[in-house]
Amino acid sequence: MKTIGLIGGMSWESTVTYYQIINRLVKEKLGGLHSAQVLLYSVDFQPIEECQSRGDWERSAELLSDAALRLEGAGADFILICTNTMHKVAPQVQARLHVPLLHIADATAGALKAAGIDTVALLGTKYTMCQDFYKERLIQAGVRVLIPEVADIELVNHVIFDELCLGRLEDGSKREFLRIIDGLSRQGAQGVILGCTEIGLLIQQSDTALPVFDTTLIHAARAVELALS
Repeated sequence: MKTIGLIGGMSWESTVTYYQIINRLVKEKLGGLHSAQVLLYSVDFQPIEECQSRGDWERSAELLSDAALRLEGAGADFILICTNTMHKVAPQVQARLHVPLLHIADATAGALKAAGIDTVALLGTKYTMCQDFYKERLIQAGVRVLIPEVADIELVNHVIFDELCLGRLEDGSKREFLRIIDGLSRQGAQGVILGCTEIGLLIQQSDTALPVFDTTLIHAARAVELALS
């Protein structure tokens, strides 16, 4: 079994899900008392969020590269950044490493193509929805990406940072997310990407008829495939 390196803490709420899913899947595949070989470096999210807010992605890249190098030095065979937004600096982090970085958008694109989805709604932070670093990898895989209107982008971003990252699950916010998903479905979306690792805490497949692609679950499952390959 290969050792999985996780850069977590962004937020720690969703990092818990990564750890649970990875270990659960390893147990399902290997049986007995098996669990995953995992190294976790959990960062302090506050300074990273401050870098996001002021657009200091260079400093963000330095912080995550430091975490990744520590994981590599401790014996990780490959590394995951346990958040969608911070994949904006994935190229800079990968450039510092000798081991692979498993990109969350690539894993998600693979799941979409396997499901026959070529038009998808994307929900995430405003950075993930509006900037190209994430969407471009989906587009290169042949997937058309739909995002909400400007006001709804701000609403989704607010819920992520001011509620979900703080462990708050509000019924009103869930209704708003489902309204947005329904609207994007009417525009032609064949599925919806939960493109922030916290959104899966609020929205599940049972909440909507539209196929849900939870990036946390997809990323974690792909990590297990690589660890056991």
